[in-house]
Amino acid sequence: MSEIVLPRLGWTMEHGVFMGWLKQPGESVKAGEPLFTIEGDKSVQEVEAIESGFVRIAANAPKVGDTVAVGTVIGHIEQLAEFLPPSPIASPSVRRLARELEIDLTTVTGSGPRGRIREEDVRPQERTATPRARKTAREKQIDIAIVNGTGRNGRIRERDVLAISPTKSPVTAEGSQISSLRKTIAQRLVHSLRTTAPVTLHATVDATNLVNLREQFKTIAELAVPSFTDFIVKLSAIALQKHPSLNSRWHDDRIAMMTDVHIGLAVDTDAGLIVPVIRDVPTRTMRQLATFTKTVVEKARQRKLTPDEMQGGTFTVTNLGAFGIDAFTPIINWPECAILGIGAIRKQPMVVNDTIVARHTATLSLTFDHRIVDGAPAARFLQTLCQGIENPSAWLVE
Repeated sequence: MSEIVLPRLGWTMEHGVFMGWLKQPGESVKAGEPLFTIEGDKSVQEVEAIESGFVRIAANAPKVGDTVAVGTVIGHIEQLAEFLPPSPIASPSVRRLARELEIDLTTVTGSGPRGRIREEDVRPQERTATPRARKTAREKQIDIAIVNGTGRNGRIRERDVLAISPTKSPVTAEGSQISSLRKTIAQRLVHSLRTTAPVTLHATVDATNLVNLREQFKTIAELAVPSFTDFIVKLSAIALQKHPSLNSRWHDDRIAMMTDVHIGLAVDTDAGLIVPVIRDVPTRTMRQLATFTKTVVEKARQRKLTPDEMQGGTFTVTNLGAFGIDAFTPIINWPECAILGIGAIRKQPMVVNDTIVARHTATLSLTFDHRIVDGAPAARFLQTLCQGIENPSAWLVE
């Protein structure tokens, strides 16, 4: 017999949201077959059985949507001899009630003599509350139905009511509950702000040649057309090779310089912000990069990314230009050193050779960890990147 436990999908994962069983109680399963699904930090993943046998789901197994700690035992895989249980001791009336309620008596723990199953063991217990708990709930305008009871048989006590924040009204509207992903995002952003010394630099760049280069890609129908983000991801990777201090992180009281350039791409999804990692960006052609980015963005929005596809980044790029945002202050994707924000590309009057002309411009926002690099090296990186955007063809000759 082996235990079925909730695994750790990512190095920061402490809890997961149970999304449902893929095997029914008593159903046979082979090693390597999908057994259940969970939502980790930023992805939904199938968990495979580690050995063959028959599935026995624990009586207190989580329900769909429950948050479960990593390592929690939620069932077992048993061999045939182990799986066949002794007949539960129950009266005919209790067996009839179990059939009506569609309850498997083998999953019920009897409270009677010698483990005999009684009617109260089968029938769902109504949640009760102490008079003081109900009085406190009324005074604080808290719906007693949303309170988790810690007393015997789930009885709600006054302390259970007081555990709910008195400054807030209970939230019961559909979609208002905080998801596991939103909690993870919140924890990581707060952790980043607490453990880094963030400084943001802004620079306006002439993106006219970049716009023209993208138009040239559009004329070649068989090629995947890179987005502006794709171009800047590639140019950022080249700039990082020239300024490797931005491609580093603070690690165990030392600065670790990363030899490879793996760029995270912030993707807006219905569930929240997800950052898949594009590995070895300098080695990819623009066509390869555009094809890969399109695929990984779609996987992110469908919550099909694996944990490995969201780890190991050395620098992050986020683009809010599509929303008409010109400049903003992105938060460092800890433990990386820096993150680049891309604003909207707009046609603006500029002075070129003492003549006012219309040019495409964009604002870049670079937030960096001042513990790792000073302002001048960060500014030189941003300056180099602007040069690449202003003359992209020369930089992207492959």
